[in-house]
Amino acid sequence: MIDRRTIDETVDGGRAAHQRLLATIEAMTDDDARAESLLPGWSRGHVLTHLARNADSHVGLFAAAATGSVADQYPGGVAGRGRDIEAGADRPIGELVADVRDSIGRLEASWAAATDLAWSGRARSTVGDEMTMAGLPFRRWRETEVHHADFGLAGFTFDDWSSGYVRRELDRETKSWASRRPMGMTGLPPAALALTPARRVAWLLGRFEPEGLEKITWV
Repeated sequence: MIDRRTIDETVDGGRAAHQRLLATIEAMTDDDARAESLLPGWSRGHVLTHLARNADSHVGLFAAAATGSVADQYPGGVAGRGRDIEAGADRPIGELVADVRDSIGRLEASWAAATDLAWSGRARSTVGDEMTMAGLPFRRWRETEVHHADFGLAGFTFDDWSSGYVRRELDRETKSWASRRPMGMTGLPPAALALTPARRVAWLLGRFEPEGLEKITWV
């Protein structure tokens, strides 16, 4: 059964995150785009291109799901995804921003037009894991919030992630963390619980290395 309330909430969250992202990138310069992001080996141009191609990948998944098909998120898999990002990373900032803006428009139109058949469908992630179409808006919301902070600009850090995103992500990532611990160890360590919710999420996602806590690999 389709959970329309959750879909609507995550779509709204994704749209709001898109608007915050656009406000940031529309003020970027070519020098900003060429500068390194917080992601090892990626410039901000790489992050911008990834955000655009990620949006388009979701558009393709919705188009397939509307016919009852199960599609791969990126037709070329991990390698194809990487090639597309590299190919677009060095474009002028005007092209990068227009690409992100236009891809967001296509994705939000796909959300608005999605039928019950599409929302009830499934898709395959880059690494072949099965995803629910109903879960895609949250995945996009996560991509937008997290990579917005990955630009490494003073105006938006993980402390600025929206409370709605943080609440949902913290629950998911806490359960994921617990699943990798020895049997019976389910609670986060005290040093993690002392952090703000946003910083706890940032640690769990490998974006923050607080003293006294294990280093978590970037995801």
